[in-house]
Amino acid sequence: MNFKKMLAAFCGMALTLAASTASAQSFANGADVGWVSQQESAGYAFYNSSGVKTDPFVLLKNLNINAIRLRVWVKPGWNDGADVLYKAKRAAAQGQRIMIDFHYSDSWADPGQQTKPSAWANHTLAQLNNDVYSHTQGTLNYLKSNGINVEWVQVGNEINSGMLWPEGKTTSFANLAGLINSGYNATKAVFPNAKVILHLANGYDNAVFRWFFDGVKGAGAKWDVIGMSHYPPPADWTNYNNRISINMKDMVARYAKPVMVTEVGMDWTQAATSKAMVADLLTKTKALGSNGLGVFYWEPQAYPSWQGYTFGALDGSGKFTIALDPF
Repeated sequence: MNFKKMLAAFCGMALTLAASTASAQSFANGADVGWVSQQESAGYAFYNSSGVKTDPFVLLKNLNINAIRLRVWVKPGWNDGADVLYKAKRAAAQGQRIMIDFHYSDSWADPGQQTKPSAWANHTLAQLNNDVYSHTQGTLNYLKSNGINVEWVQVGNEINSGMLWPEGKTTSFANLAGLINSGYNATKAVFPNAKVILHLANGYDNAVFRWFFDGVKGAGAKWDVIGMSHYPPPADWTNYNNRISINMKDMVARYAKPVMVTEVGMDWTQAATSKAMVADLLTKTKALGSNGLGVFYWEPQAYPSWQGYTFGALDGSGKFTIALDPF
């Protein structure tokens, strides 16, 4: 091999290595930690493998978690703007990237409940569009003005059946698309480069995803990323992982948008199974290349049965289980 060929080969290898390194850095190894400040206020603490009390954001960083997801509720209190800023600052201090998840509710929003905030309860559809815009823009501007950069924004949480019921139900994709676009436009007004995510539950269900995204696309909705929740049963996780993989590939092909698993979890007592499942899910998501943006474990720092939740990745002594090792 002559010198020029050797140089060309070396440059090619360097470029390939640089590209793979950039891809590895851009992939979001994520965790949703919306409960963390509430847990700490209730006296809970978190510990490293040696039993030393440690900032949970540091523990997650040491597990290669490079992105943090935080939900926003409308009413004052937990998950309001001030609480979200407090957690976002702690994440940013560890160099972790930020996703903001707007529920557009005073409490949990999911396929079975999309209750309007009490302050918006009697508002017309036109007023609700203004509410979504002003709440989204106001919250994001508050974060930005306090030094927080937001990389991703979820407009709604698990909106399989729409949001802000009844006006924003999927019985009217036109209404829903308008509300989505209010959130999209508000996001871009504050963070032009942030990626707007539309997020559905049951990432394995291709038929539901096709129906929903065909519907909102036909009604003119705007979005940048398709987000999915994934909570496979331990005994059948390989089947569910195969199904979400098929769905992710179809979403990329059908809508020319990247995908992201914005929630994943499994019962904390199934840590070894969860580890295998997460490792496989990461592989399947990364196989999409630049169209597979990341995987976020949901509330891994939740103590067993905290608020009745058992799908965290923490044992009773406040140490993370092996479920997070694949990150």
